[in-house]
This record gives sequence, structure tokens and C-alpha cells, in this order.
Amino acid sequence: MEPQYISTPFGRRSMTRGMLTSQESASKVDPEASVDKWKIFRALCEAKDIVGVSDRALAVLNALLTFYPKNEIAEANGFVVFPSNEQLSLRTHGMAGTTLRRNLAMLVEAGLIIRRDSPNGKRFARRNGEGGLGEAFGFSLAPLLVRAREIEAQAAQVMAAKLEWKRLRERLTLCRRDITKLIEIALEEEIAGEWIEMQKHFNLLSASLPRRPSAAEMESLLADLEAFRELIVKTLESKSKTEKTDANDNQSGRHIHNSNPHPISELEPSFEPKQGAKPEEEPRPWREPPKSFPLAMVLQACPEIIAYGPSGGIGSWRDLMAAAVIVRSTLGVSPSAYQLACDVMGPENAATVIACILERGGHINSAGGYLRDLTRRAERGEFSLGPMLMALMRANGPTARKTG
Repeated sequence: MEPQYISTPFGRRSMTRGMLTSQESASKVDPEASVDKWKIFRALCEAKDIVGVSDRALAVLNALLTFYPKNEIAEANGFVVFPSNEQLSLRTHGMAGTTLRRNLAMLVEAGLIIRRDSPNGKRFARRNGEGGLGEAFGFSLAPLLVRAREIEAQAAQVMAAKLEWKRLRERLTLCRRDITKLIEIALEEEIAGEWIEMQKHFNLLSASLPRRPSAAEMESLLADLEAFRELIVKTLESKSKTEKTDANDNQSGRHIHNSNPHPISELEPSFEPKQGAKPEEEPRPWREPPKSFPLAMVLQACPEIIAYGPSGGIGSWRDLMAAAVIVRSTLGVSPSAYQLACDVMGPENAATVIACILERGGHINSAGGYLRDLTRRAERGEFSLGPMLMALMRANGPTARKTG
């Protein structure tokens, strides 16, 4: 098919597919339909990036709309406006002619206006026999009416995205503030813990956010920070409970000492153990397993275990524990060693330790022996899972991924 041409003051121009589509759509205008010109213009300002027009082009469209005699764009009011370039330049605050023509072309290409050229390329309107406007040559605003719902939907989409971006930004700000205050409290009150390391990790997480982040980047960082905040809260709660328990034990010891002035050795005869006999072992004190860390934090620190989950993914603690059983067998950890770890640490934390061992597999010679050693230390209250997770988070967190 031979290309079609339109006549303009600057010569003949080929008609693009987009212009043909706009003209075809404009020919199907509902005679009863109408739209407020300023309402659709505001929607366009919101959706400009989706539609594909610049601020300058919108300024030219705003000037064109000022020449439309009514507020409602409708077939009954006509669609064509026909200002000269000089008039348009005045209403765009002195925009240069070349810039004006370039932005008019952009509006045409975007399918927001249609050229209605006269034979000589001039813009004007003929009067009809009744003294009103008859045939007009200039720019038709019919596409704005035809595409009104589409443009309004795009504007709503952009506004929803902006609100979501703002909501994520606010949540990030609050989460950062909480973490800063919690670490400051821990340092001021000299609570035992790796608070300086946590402060460094927090600074690295915060620095990983770009200057103008996307919603996805903020959502990813927010998940990391919320998991980190939960870790800090759990650490503070654990230290607080330990201090209360120690204080209660000290008070109980003083009370027993003061209320019983006669020691048992004075009231009952003493029995010395026979030569070579082993003293009877004291029963091991039962210790409540520590609370588990957030699953999101565990998976961030130990991503390798995800492949062992049901259907190749982990979405719950049950999935992680199922994956840990498979990894336990793969690493050569005996069922008895893993069961003891579950009894002492709790099943969630035992599964987390297995995930950590898998992550550090190249640095551990005997996974079974390492797990038994950690279990014994945990039983004595000498092992905390937090530092291990923190080290792996630093190795596998967003800052490591960014620099890797």
C-alpha cells in the first residue's frame, strides 16, 4: 500500500500508523459522550510517562485547550481548535516556534490530538449560513474524549503507585528509627551483645538503598530491616529475661542461706564416697529452647537450603524443617545428633543451624561433630545463634549481592 500524506505549512508529511489509528478511533466518537477538558488534562499530567509526552508537550496541549470554547469536550461543541503558532506561542509564555512545532508533533504521535489541515495548510474555520462555525481546520481534540477512560485508568495506576511508594518510604523511615533507638538503648544501658557489629550491619543495609529507589528496592530493604529489627528485639528480650532469672536466683540463694542457719552437714552424718567410686552425676538442668529467628532472616542468611524445600522452595517453618532433614542426611549428620539438637535448641533453631552448616559447608570438616559441639554449648548456655546468622547475612545480604 502506498504511504498516505498530509499537507502542512512545512510541506507534505507521511501519515504514521499511530496517526491513522487515532483518526479511526476519533471517527467512532459517541455523540452523547463528553468529558471535562481540565479533568482529562489533569489525568494526563499524572499519566504522562505512560502516555509518552513531556512537560513541554503538556504545556502546548494546555494552550490548545484554552482555545476550546466550552469546558466539556463533546461532539455538539465541535472538536477542532485553530489558533495560529503566534497565538500558541503567547499562551505558552513565549515558546520558540521550532520547540512549539516539535511538541505539537509529539502530541500527534502520542494520539492525543489529530491534525485537520486545510488545502493551503492554514488553520481557520468557515462560517455556516446561520453565522455559526462550520468546517474548521486545525487540531481536533476528539482523541481526548475517545481515550478518556484509558487515560483516567492510567492516571489512577500512577497515583496508586505513588501512594504505595510513599507508604513504603514511611515504613522504612519508622523501621530505621526503631532500630537506631533500640541499638542506642542497648549501648547506653551497656547490655551485653554485639551491638557495634549490629550498628555496622545496619549502616551497610541503609547504605544499600539508592538515592531514588524503586518500590521493589524499598520493599526488599524493608523486609531485611524488619527482620533485623525483630532480631534486635529478641536479643534485648533474651538479655532482659536472663538478667531477671539471675536476679531471682541470687535472691533465692540469699533467702535459703538466711532461713537455714544449720547446714545439712551439721544435721546429718556425712558419708564420704568410697575410694575410686565416681560421684553421682547431677541431673542436667532443663533449659527452655530459645525462640526462633524470623524465617525471612534465616532464608536471607542461608539461601542454599531453599533448593531442598518441597517443590524447590521454602514458604514456612514446616518447609524449612523438612528441608533440614534432607540436608542433615546429605551432610552425614546422624539422626541422634539432630534429634538432640532439636531437643536442646528447638526444632526451628536446629533446622536453622543445619541451614547455616550447609551454607558454610566448605569450612566445616565434620558436620555431625560440629552440630554436637554446638548442641553441648547451647545446653550450657554458651551458644547463641544470632552471631552466626549475622555473619552469614553480611556475606549474603543486599550489600554483598550488590558488590558481588
